[in-house]
Amino acid sequence: MASTATGTIVAEVIPESRKGEGIGYYSMSITLATAIGPFFGLYMGQHTSYQTIFSFCTALGIISFIIALFVNIPVIERLEEDTVQKHKHAFKFSNFIEPKALPIGLVVIILSFAYSSVLSFINFYAMEIDLVNVASLFFVVYAVAILVSRPFTGRLMDKKDANSVMYPAFIIFGVGLLLLSGVATSIPLLLAGALIGLGYGNMQSTAQAISVKSTSPERVGLATSTYYIALDAGLGFGPYVLGFIIPLTGYRYLYVTMGILVLATTILYYFMHGRKEGSILPRDSKAKVGEIEEI
Repeated sequence: MASTATGTIVAEVIPESRKGEGIGYYSMSITLATAIGPFFGLYMGQHTSYQTIFSFCTALGIISFIIALFVNIPVIERLEEDTVQKHKHAFKFSNFIEPKALPIGLVVIILSFAYSSVLSFINFYAMEIDLVNVASLFFVVYAVAILVSRPFTGRLMDKKDANSVMYPAFIIFGVGLLLLSGVATSIPLLLAGALIGLGYGNMQSTAQAISVKSTSPERVGLATSTYYIALDAGLGFGPYVLGFIIPLTGYRYLYVTMGILVLATTILYYFMHGRKEGSILPRDSKAKVGEIEEI
């Protein structure tokens, strides 16, 4: 609930001309948390009790709640009152899911499904190849790659389009998984982490920006929710499904398969969104076009 709400607030606060860059910074804060959190969690797990860890997390939740009270939430322009009342009580699929965000959502499900193989099984793979100590730095390198690149990729999306970020990211993410499948020493393992961070990490923020830009202002919340449903579906169901595949393939061939899957998803992205990216105008541009047509 919080991720949907904060994602919606961010999408409304950021100017249309800097939407990609702004959402990139917001996503970067999540990445930073997921890098620092496990580090502190492991440290506290070695030196304190679980009760202390959960108490610390509860304190963070309370602090977040207090900060949220001071957040300036923008007023979103709604549809005409009669239109709202007409559809307010109707049970419709579009009242819960944003249809315009579903095409990019399908791509996100596959990408997060592929990334779940890393998120859930990298430690077991590291044990198999005897690189457990180095594996602890994998997600640190992953996070650093995102922190360094995301300000640039966000601006690139705003100045050009989403395709200029997504197509290279597909290749980098796929190559990172293929490299991961063949590592035997520490340097290639960390390099794979950097490539996966550059690829998948920047796909996350770009896909969220695409979801938001594809819909009207009053449905940004639904678009954000639809994006997170797709993201969580891939990350949630991925480990369960892949658990049946690993006994048949092993970890190395699992990552080979995921790398090929990511590269093949480039074609799906083209048909779902990529080919029409250039024809999508920002909301303020659409308004200007409408004004010109009226004149």
